[in-house]
Amino acid sequence: MKNEKRYQHLNQYLKTKFGERTLKICIDGGFTCPNRDGTVSSHGCIFCSEKGSGEHIPSCENITKQIKNYFSSYKATRASKFIAYFQNFTNTYDTVENLKAKYNTALTDDRIVALAIATRPDCIDENIVKLLKSYTEKHSVWVELGLQTSNDETGKRINRGYNSVQFTKAVKLLNQYNIDVVAHIMVGLPNETFNDLVNTVNFINNHNLQGLKIHSTYVVKNTVLAEMYKNGQYQPISLETYLKSVAYILTHISPNIIIHRVSGDAPKDLLIAPEWNSHKKWILNGLDKLMREEDLWQGKYYQF
Repeated sequence: MKNEKRYQHLNQYLKTKFGERTLKICIDGGFTCPNRDGTVSSHGCIFCSEKGSGEHIPSCENITKQIKNYFSSYKATRASKFIAYFQNFTNTYDTVENLKAKYNTALTDDRIVALAIATRPDCIDENIVKLLKSYTEKHSVWVELGLQTSNDETGKRINRGYNSVQFTKAVKLLNQYNIDVVAHIMVGLPNETFNDLVNTVNFINNHNLQGLKIHSTYVVKNTVLAEMYKNGQYQPISLETYLKSVAYILTHISPNIIIHRVSGDAPKDLLIAPEWNSHKKWILNGLDKLMREEDLWQGKYYQF
């Protein structure tokens, strides 16, 4: 079995689906988050950076200009089909009218074939899902939902602001309208054990998910987690532990789930720890090596 066949890579899935290489345009939709504006909390998740994981997105309030700037850059020469990806903060946290206006603005170029929305499960309701469904006539649509862990005690510890029941409700609602769901989970959260990882994988397997993002827990500047790290209250896991954890996740989930990523990418100028997180090739090559040497593949131990 070749390395690229050991788990379902997003890039290969997109190439198969759209017939050619398809790239993401990361968009800052000008959203905030109920976990920051005081609705749920004013502090955000303990690991979340000031820009809501959107540090690499060029600063520009106008969505139209963001799209035009992308297509004027060298990045647009690398493919001819693209995904409008609303990435940072909570991209369904607004009125349906405002959401529609923002999504429409991002879908004005015929080269954009898909719409991807990153959000929280407590910011999904039927009116929003109906809006998203309306785009499926012309575009592929998927929604990325943060889960991080199925352990609600950890959820409180990281100030997530919602519980696993709300995640389940959001997934079921999106399933009803046949909108693909991509879940985010994190390895190495404070006080989490391997048993927590096993439980999270089992929880995932009880949901109808089409995609999965696996993130390493890293410490960046100006976060609560950074203070915890500084005070000795948090210690990141080793690269070896992370790779073994990712291999466990991959071998125990459905072989049909598309893997959107196997590690989070921290901005190098903000990263405090772990140092290995800044070496993406160490992670990707290390995972390929581990799975090849131990003859592992996605779904090998999947029993649902």
